[in-house]
Amino acid sequence: MSVQAVNASTVTRTANRFKVRKLGDALGAEVLGVDMRHRLDPAAYQELHDIWMEHLVLVFPEQHVDDQQHVEFTRSFGEPEIFHQDIIRSKRVREIFRVSNVDEEGTLMPPDHPTARQVSLAQFWHTDSSYRAVPCTGALLHGIEVSRTGGETQFTNMYAVYDALPGALKKQVEGRRALHDFEFLQKQNKLKPLTDAERAAMPPVWQPMVRKHPVTGRKSLYISPIYNEDVQGMPRDEARALIAELAAFAGRPQFVYSHRWETDDVVLWDNRCTMHQVTSFEPTERRVMHRTTIVGDQPVIAG
Repeated sequence: MSVQAVNASTVTRTANRFKVRKLGDALGAEVLGVDMRHRLDPAAYQELHDIWMEHLVLVFPEQHVDDQQHVEFTRSFGEPEIFHQDIIRSKRVREIFRVSNVDEEGTLMPPDHPTARQVSLAQFWHTDSSYRAVPCTGALLHGIEVSRTGGETQFTNMYAVYDALPGALKKQVEGRRALHDFEFLQKQNKLKPLTDAERAAMPPVWQPMVRKHPVTGRKSLYISPIYNEDVQGMPRDEARALIAELAAFAGRPQFVYSHRWETDDVVLWDNRCTMHQVTSFEPTERRVMHRTTIVGDQPVIAG
């Protein structure tokens, strides 16, 4: 079982099928009783989904699954997304997004390898597939080889961030949209340019900066700093300064749960109301994480 640092407010309760242990004040819970080798029946799915909506980030320890089992379990929540770039998509199971500094032949990549460089950008706050007209709902990440020199995944509760925004910042985001452009990631970090096909598959999209969750009805701040190049109605330099200020605010400790990985942990998070980032780790240390992403079912609802 994963050993998590928890404070005195941690509570344990037993649901009908699952045992739930709160991991952080802002978000996060460990759930026992999940076996990812089997799809969830409708009643189990509904119970687990309710727990997910409450805690935003769920940790399932000791999930000894292969990639295909990972993908099939994801189908309990929706269709797995197929990543639009070959560089990170698994050659063996196309629904798997490889967050790894090790190639599929098992070789550690040097830090300047194009794939390793792109994966390293997960060390900045973001939310997955925000650059799609219909972004994903969530993601499941499987820790196959985990880091001991860092490599924690931090999650921030964007409901709480929005609620706590100072009045001046809240006024700047309400009713505004931000540009989410996958190519901005490439340009600002001098990565390998997108091919024409990749660029055509993922054109920039404007998304509301305040979104309403389709299940809970709650409002959250919706930004993804590694993809946000512009803010509607603002000069570009001011827009980037605003995004940076919002990201710094969202990263305050009171909003964040930091997950220290154990081998075969699987973490499920809601991309509609969280952001995440990875803490730095030694580039000579192997880190192999496989992700599935749940296809979204509707465009972003402005809050």
